[in-house]
Amino acid sequence: MTARADRLLQHHFPDYCDDWLWTRQKHDGYTTVPRTLPLVMQAVDANSKGQPAGHTLFCLWARSPDNPLLVIENPGTFAAEAGFTGERAVDTWRRRMKKLKELHLIDVEEGETHDFNYVLLLNPNVAMEHMYQRGWVSKRLFSRFENRAAEVGAFSEIEAIRKHWTSLREEDAKAAEPPKKGGRSGRKAADEVPVRERQPPIPAPEPQPVAKPRSQAKPNPEAT
Repeated sequence: MTARADRLLQHHFPDYCDDWLWTRQKHDGYTTVPRTLPLVMQAVDANSKGQPAGHTLFCLWARSPDNPLLVIENPGTFAAEAGFTGERAVDTWRRRMKKLKELHLIDVEEGETHDFNYVLLLNPNVAMEHMYQRGWVSKRLFSRFENRAAEVGAFSEIEAIRKHWTSLREEDAKAAEPPKKGGRSGRKAADEVPVRERQPPIPAPEPQPVAKPRSQAKPNPEAT
């Protein structure tokens, strides 16, 4: 793939000044970003109309040290990078951050200085599936997202979280079973219930399509 890209570069842009070309192999100051992020940002903006938070999410990823945990010591710096200026820049940025937390793109812990001292970047592919199952993403956008995820090899992440949620739903259903006659209740004692990992709430299962009843054939008056 790299060799083909190099050939195309030389064919379409021969003798271009190297100082104008940025490559990861030669330059520093980069991080790892999911290739599906542009589509996730569209979903974020669609759910935060009037206060789009997609660019704020990108700025967090651009600051990520190739680790999901981000330490924010100066919110003003992040607010400025997200494009917010003026006396209320940090307040505007904080509203966008709250929206990202509501959409489960991030989780946060407050520190000694402010509410967003520690930010955990959550998997945007899983968050996109979560938003879709809750009806927060259009079918058209999610279809494009699924195709892109398959192209870049990220669809397995979506399949994995679907299986995980199914397993948790089955676990909850089993725990809620009424007591059986002459046996123990399906609900376990508190000390027997396994402690779950911290995570966003499980989305409700997708509604199954209801089969339409077959229309009865109208009697033929000529047949009588």
